[in-house]
Amino acid sequence: MNTQFKKISKLPSYFAIASLLAFSGLSIAAPAMPEASSTSSNAMIDNFDDPSNNTYGIPRQFFNDTVSGGNTTTELNVADGVMHLKGKIAPARGQPGWASSVLLLDPQGQPMDASEFAGIRLLVKVNAGNISISANSIEVTNFDYHTAQVPVAADGKFHEVKIPFDSMKRAWSEQTSLNTKTINGVSIVAFDLQKANFDFAVDEVSFY
Repeated sequence: MNTQFKKISKLPSYFAIASLLAFSGLSIAAPAMPEASSTSSNAMIDNFDDPSNNTYGIPRQFFNDTVSGGNTTTELNVADGVMHLKGKIAPARGQPGWASSVLLLDPQGQPMDASEFAGIRLLVKVNAGNISISANSIEVTNFDYHTAQVPVAADGKFHEVKIPFDSMKRAWSEQTSLNTKTINGVSIVAFDLQKANFDFAVDEVSFY
């Protein structure tokens, strides 16, 4: 597989929301009905064998805080079954800085019933920076998805991390239980409150 780096492009200004989590689970085609369209029998979300699409055959989406006045830069490389992202967080004044990778479970943003699983599993290596993960439910309409920080030391080694669904919390909204029958995507987010480098690689993302 050829190595290919891409710069993350800006989105239209109407997507500008000054928050780290606002784009942690963006689905442009999110449906209105909070009912699961299918039941998952495939725990694997992405093993990064394809340079562009996740395991469901859906293109990965990438955003950063340039949509809300920040100057974060991001470089992406998918090769040899690993997604590698690196860059520099440069937040707008008074806002967190962030770079988000979104893995949708349905091309139209329809939800999946993931209630047979206990949480999200990652094989991840962190060289620098802070990483969080969110489970994106169509019942959440203000982008404040259920999120948890990924507890991995920046030691440059791959680690298996399991994030239980019931450990994931919303940031500014009323704390509600995650409805695992209405998940339509998973997001991995590099973030910081000040200028900082981030550099991490993901080998697998799956339910467990």
